[in-house]
Amino acid sequence: MAEQHTRLGKTDLVVNPIGLGANAVGGHNIYPDMLNDETGKEVVRTALKQGINFADTAFIYGPEHSERLIGEVLKETGQRQNTIIATKAAHKLVDGKVEIDNSPAFLTEAVDQALRRLQTDYIDLFYIHFPDEQTPKDEAVGALKRLKDAGKIRAIGLSNFSVEQLREANRDGHVDVLQSEYNLFKREAEQELLPYTKEHHISFVPYFPLAAGLLGGKYNRDTTFQDGRATNPLFTGENFIRNLDKVDQLRSIAESKNAEVAHLVLAWYLSQPSIDALIPGAKKPEQVINNLKTLQVELTAEEIAVIDQIFR
Repeated sequence: MAEQHTRLGKTDLVVNPIGLGANAVGGHNIYPDMLNDETGKEVVRTALKQGINFADTAFIYGPEHSERLIGEVLKETGQRQNTIIATKAAHKLVDGKVEIDNSPAFLTEAVDQALRRLQTDYIDLFYIHFPDEQTPKDEAVGALKRLKDAGKIRAIGLSNFSVEQLREANRDGHVDVLQSEYNLFKREAEQELLPYTKEHHISFVPYFPLAAGLLGGKYNRDTTFQDGRATNPLFTGENFIRNLDKVDQLRSIAESKNAEVAHLVLAWYLSQPSIDALIPGAKKPEQVINNLKTLQVELTAEEIAVIDQIFR
């Protein structure tokens, strides 16, 4: 396995560029019929054994349960010092309803609670998961900067922020990482977000990189969906057929590298400016191992351009 490591933004966090998106680990509210806790923990153990040192979770996965399971595995394996843990908060449960809160008081309490669930005394990367309507974004980041100065977090992240919100949040230059939706079918981030993160040395971590599996190369014209994909425009009617045709154009490049389409797509993201790490999910240990094959894919400048053109 090719051992590669990359630095996140301006931080001293050095990660395997293929991390683990852990929303299926304990995220029973996201995947109601999904992993039992032991399988979820085995996914995390496998990642650590295979050299993945970057795990991405959040308060809302569970809620709280994903963080707890990861904390248990880190304690049992003794791997805390070698693992970069990213978690997120913004969701507040009020009378059974979810509210979004970025206030300094909320973020300070959220970090303390996450520390307890993860059984650690510091969090490597802490994200504001979603922007709220009321808190000035530089004030929210200022609260995280104080927590960083206190040694409770090592780096500051934002998730789902528009470029305007990102500019306001980064007024004092404290933002290290942005996590946002980006894939070959959904490329709006290229207009303003990616140029901003590149200019300001902020790492961009895309979520939904495989577009709910569409960029994995496993679907065909006869595939039907019973979940949210059934109404997702990417997966319906003529659009679905056109999208499958685009994915099919990747097969010959992937086969020439003895790789799967998904590995090719993930490798393409890593070739883009400011995309330093990816966090593909896994619902079983074998998927963790498979995701790492991305690191064996080397793309030429011509291949990068061809893939870009197919999805323009």
